[in-house]
Amino acid sequence: MTDMQVNPSFRLAYVPGVTPGKWARVWGERLPDVPLDLVAVPSTEGERTLREGGADAGLVRLPVDKDVLSAIPLYTETTVVVFPKDHWLAAAEEVALDDLAEEVVFHPLDDTLGLTAETLPGRPAIARPDTTEDAVELVAANVGVLLVPQSLARLHHRRDLTYRPVAEAPQSQVALAWPQERTTDLVEEIIGIVRGRTVNSSRGRGAAQPAQAQPKGEPKKAAAQRKPQQQAGGQRAGGSKAGGQRSGGQKPGAQRSGAPKGRGGPAAARKGKPKRRG
Repeated sequence: MTDMQVNPSFRLAYVPGVTPGKWARVWGERLPDVPLDLVAVPSTEGERTLREGGADAGLVRLPVDKDVLSAIPLYTETTVVVFPKDHWLAAAEEVALDDLAEEVVFHPLDDTLGLTAETLPGRPAIARPDTTEDAVELVAANVGVLLVPQSLARLHHRRDLTYRPVAEAPQSQVALAWPQERTTDLVEEIIGIVRGRTVNSSRGRGAAQPAQAQPKGEPKKAAAQRKPQQQAGGQRAGGSKAGGQRSGGQKPGAQRSGAPKGRGGPAAARKGKPKRRG
């Protein structure tokens, strides 16, 4: 691991369909003095952006060149098929690949599922759309259907389209990647954040923060140690006070008269005339 970056900010690239907001919020809480710059890149540009230094790390789709980039898989997305709402596929809760055998299935140039001409189900379109967004427009024109990760179906949502999960379809895996040569302290910070590490278990710069904040807890510990002593002292003081109350419970006059304890003691101490005996 190299020394901490000199950059005044940390650049995190992300491809369409990935939502880095939750990790960006944690970054802001742990490293408020280091701005996190989110860099949106096309699906096909994630790896090149990291290679050329356009970002310090990136949320990209696998595969990537493992000889150049380090990558930590984060999650695998469900694959869905997008089609018009009045399409016959809408009657099913889940679609099988065989159900697409007679359908025109678009294969955009920025495909994220790793499909090839041999593995693409159904019938290929005459030409490949340039982007997934272009393919969605063709689906809306009721020309064919489209296989994409669920996050992209949501990203390009239209009121006239819907989608269903596809069983046994290829899937897309999202990973955190960064250049192997630039594994800095700030890269370690983003690794810890996406992996769900706490501040105490972080390997990056934030790991030193709990040790600096620890002295603040010392007064509480000292107060906890003093508390039993205060309680013991209070009990001793209260004991002498209670003893004073007991010694002062009877009037001095009653004690000098030698009145016995019990019912006779309080009776002799009461003011007023004594009862006449019969």
